[in-house]
Amino acid sequence: MIVPPASGSLLVAGTTSDAGKSLITAGICRWLARRGVSVAPFKAQNMSNNSMVVGPGAEIGRAQVMQAQAAGVPPEVAMNPILLKPGSDRTSQVVLMGQVYAEASATTYQDLKPTLRAAVLDAYRDLKSRFDVVICEGAGSPTEINLRDGDLVNMGLAQPLGIPTVVVGDIDRGGVFAAFHGTVALLDAQDQSLIAGFIINKFRGDPTLLTPGLRQIEHFTGRPVLGVLPWLPSLRLDAEDALPIETRKTPPETPTLHVAVIRLPRISNFTDLDALSIEPGVEVEYTTSPATIESADLVVIPGTKSTVADLTWLRTRHLDKALKKRATANRPILGICGGYQMLGTEITDTIESHQGTTPGLALLPTRTTFHPTKTLTLPTGHALGTEVHAYEIHNGQVTPHGGDPVFTTPNGTPLEGCRQGTTWGTIWHGALESDTFRRAYLTYIAEACDIPFTPDPTTSFATERENQLNRLGDAIEEHLDTKHLLELIERGAPQGLRLLAPGA
Repeated sequence: MIVPPASGSLLVAGTTSDAGKSLITAGICRWLARRGVSVAPFKAQNMSNNSMVVGPGAEIGRAQVMQAQAAGVPPEVAMNPILLKPGSDRTSQVVLMGQVYAEASATTYQDLKPTLRAAVLDAYRDLKSRFDVVICEGAGSPTEINLRDGDLVNMGLAQPLGIPTVVVGDIDRGGVFAAFHGTVALLDAQDQSLIAGFIINKFRGDPTLLTPGLRQIEHFTGRPVLGVLPWLPSLRLDAEDALPIETRKTPPETPTLHVAVIRLPRISNFTDLDALSIEPGVEVEYTTSPATIESADLVVIPGTKSTVADLTWLRTRHLDKALKKRATANRPILGICGGYQMLGTEITDTIESHQGTTPGLALLPTRTTFHPTKTLTLPTGHALGTEVHAYEIHNGQVTPHGGDPVFTTPNGTPLEGCRQGTTWGTIWHGALESDTFRRAYLTYIAEACDIPFTPDPTTSFATERENQLNRLGDAIEEHLDTKHLLELIERGAPQGLRLLAPGA
């Protein structure tokens, strides 16, 4: 069944993970929203530890929250009905419609597919009933032929709903033309009939050099290249996974404060630090180097989906010793969520790691106990004379037995967190996105390190986010064949698209 023109859809698939699907989906949403179109993003199944609370007791992938912002609509669970949060190399927590549903391995997950498929289709149809257009994002590659039978997010979504599909390729990796051809050729005839065009992403250089290749891939596949998006430097928007973290180091022209973020193996909610990256004079670096951790002005231990496992990893890298040297020298440390749990004296976990009680780093007087019920809230508090808005996603409950709170009520009643000297810990994510608190905290760090640094009073995280989303929308409008995109959204994939061997 082809999607009716009155309520169209488009699937943005990719040749690989991190090809740019999330950002291009957001860019198309922003472009359509600026045209007055009621549009919603949709990702049927998302594997990511980067999530956010979107209402009472519910979470979805952070990328879909960003895409909802691009569309100018509130984020909701229907935009990401299935969220898989990897806890190890073999198991993931399954979050269904915002709630923890199961713990599954790659094999046991297949048994859940009938229930999950019904939820995906219900969520999609719900959005379709309320929005003019739904822009869907695929996952990985649609040509993961070993997974096609149970696919929920790529052609397994597009096929039963008749959704036209465009394939994004990251030319910066090389081999994009082969990837385009192979993506189509390995699909069966029904799937191929929905692949309606290609988008090249992250191009650097003279676009005229691409012209022969563009014409040839169109000739070989019978499908148009809908545009070539340029490399967009310093584009910082919520990512699904940690693949691009290493590229997020963008030193300012005149760095004053050096922030080192420990690159944990199972890092989660690393977008907590994006707010620091937009500050003029602040350099944010992800690292596993003990020397860097010792020398930085501020060290952040970020969130993690596997607190005990990542604490063990941290010790094997001798990063615990570097952190203890910092604490002894009263050099600033900030632990967020799982990082905060590590800073305490002990962690009792029979839920996530099943390891019982594990000694913490003992840099804060706190104890953590994991509980079966996950906390999902949107708290508000005060710190350093400022108001703070944040969100909580965690099973580990932290109890201080000393120190001072980080966040309080306006009258000073303790709310959350623990601080001792310049070592701070909080379970709250997103606090640094509150502009006044971020400036006050950076001022505190500069004073603690005796560095002459004053945050720019005009820097706004929300404004910067809007500017970035508008950059995406501008890029879509300038570099893509938007007339062709609209035709696909309104009319579906054209009939008679060429079928390629061997898949067809």
